Amino acid sequence: MNLLTTVIVITASLSAVLTVVSFWLPQITPDHEKLSPYECGFDPMGSARLPFSLRFFLVAILFLLFDLEIALLLPLPWGDQLTTPLLTFSWAAAVLFMLTLGLVYEWIQGGLEWAE
Repeated sequence: MNLLTTVIVITASLSAVLTVVSFWLPQITPDHEKLSPYECGFDPMGSARLPFSLRFFLVAILFLLFDLEIALLLPLPWGDQLTTPLLTFSWAAAVLFMLTLGLVYEWIQGGLEWAE
């Protein structure tokens, strides 16, 4: 047997053994502790179906929006290598300006205030 065949046989047998052991090793019957939700060692109190605050949703959307902005503006340093760098930078400035206007609008409307 050559080296490649030996490596393939060892890899396949090790994978088969680990697959069989992973089915035999875990406990088949879950108990009360495994079925209960984990809350830092405390017993769960109240319902898990509490109303979700839209402020968390707004902050998450704003984070994603500005994260996307960073991803879109990341190739800008290489924009001066293009044939029309002024057009590239003007589009980037337009995107930044629109996002800044949106942030100012949210700020003025009080969407970023946590306290009511």
